[in-house]
Amino acid sequence: MHLTTNISSKMSQQQRQHMAENYLVIWVDGNIDMANEDCQNTLTQLRGAVNQVNLCTTIEECIQQLNENPDLMSFVISSGTLGQHLVPNIHEIQKLKSIYIFCRNKKEHQVWAHNWRKVKGVHTNIKHICDKMITAIKRCNEDNITVGIVGENEVRSSENLDQLDSTFMYSQIFKEILLEIKHGEQAIKDMVTYCQEVYCGNDNEIKIIDEFKHNYQASKAIWWYTRQCFTYKMLNGALRTLNGDIMIRLDASTLAEIYKNIGGVQHIMGNYSEALQYFEKALEIRETVLPLSHPDLAQIYAWMGATYSNTGYYAKALEFHKKAYKIYRETLPLNHPDMSISYSSIGGVYNSMGDYTKALEFYEKANQIYEKALPPNHPDLAASYSTVGQMFTKMGSYSKALAFYKKAHEIYEKALSSNHPDLASS
Repeated sequence: MHLTTNISSKMSQQQRQHMAENYLVIWVDGNIDMANEDCQNTLTQLRGAVNQVNLCTTIEECIQQLNENPDLMSFVISSGTLGQHLVPNIHEIQKLKSIYIFCRNKKEHQVWAHNWRKVKGVHTNIKHICDKMITAIKRCNEDNITVGIVGENEVRSSENLDQLDSTFMYSQIFKEILLEIKHGEQAIKDMVTYCQEVYCGNDNEIKIIDEFKHNYQASKAIWWYTRQCFTYKMLNGALRTLNGDIMIRLDASTLAEIYKNIGGVQHIMGNYSEALQYFEKALEIRETVLPLSHPDLAQIYAWMGATYSNTGYYAKALEFHKKAYKIYRETLPLNHPDMSISYSSIGGVYNSMGDYTKALEFYEKANQIYEKALPPNHPDLAASYSTVGQMFTKMGSYSKALAFYKKAHEIYEKALSSNHPDLASS
């Protein structure tokens, strides 16, 4: 099963086009009329330079377009008449990179235009604007490439990994996931279909996409990537923003796995709302193609439960942890390590909710599995004893709490170095 059609159907044509190239181009002129041949020719030339051009006939429409797309690099082509009033209102928008004045009277509008830094010229020929805009977009893309240098020894050290920039770690894991993907002929077909949808109506790019469809070979991948056409525009934007939806047009199973892994990374980075978005995408696919008791579903449910718990939505957290537990109970032996993790997760939510009796019930179930599955001096067993001790403390059963704390301390003394923080806290 392939998701190109399903995913595309949920987006408007304009959303797909912006997502593909990661910039916004607006042409604003009170005299735009697509029944007019001059306007048609102007738009055709603009679309030869950039795929998507948003048309506005008022200042208000232009400002609204910019405000609705705050994360996109933006370029505005304005008539001279509207430009005099528009430029002061938009000039300080951070993502607005360049403004081009397109008019009939160049001398008149140069008088005021030279006072504004982002106005890159006053032109009477649309081709001149197209050439300047192509260069500006390319420069912006190159300027936005982030380079991170980390020594091999740093990557191997777990202590240093904790100190690395989270975005760097995210990009590294994302890159490794992509490199593991095995693409077949169907992936090429899916990519072509997607690109045809994105560039619908752009005759120049459609011809190149057709050429790609019939002539692409893996040995020419670099040539296609560096060619000034849809491949360069889309892949450069996708790599710059780590946009997996564009970089991967592939089968449902692989796509779901990538969504789940990216969600996990976002969770670890503390970006919980983004993590949930990826988990929900993975879940939407998995629930469609897998049996309801499949272990892969349980993993996603568990991740979602942990994410909801960290954001304080405990009822939702319990709902998803219990879904994961139900699958594990039906598919795993009762003493399987994943069962103990599920018990601990549910116990953790009840603990956060202040229901210590229920929390203790699940922590003890987890502890019973740890006692059977782990060596007697394993630190994870000590951590489990300590957690049970904490529940007894909160419930006022201090003698029972002390007994479990002592068990934990005995293991830590044998398993950990004398200056380890877990030993001190026990």
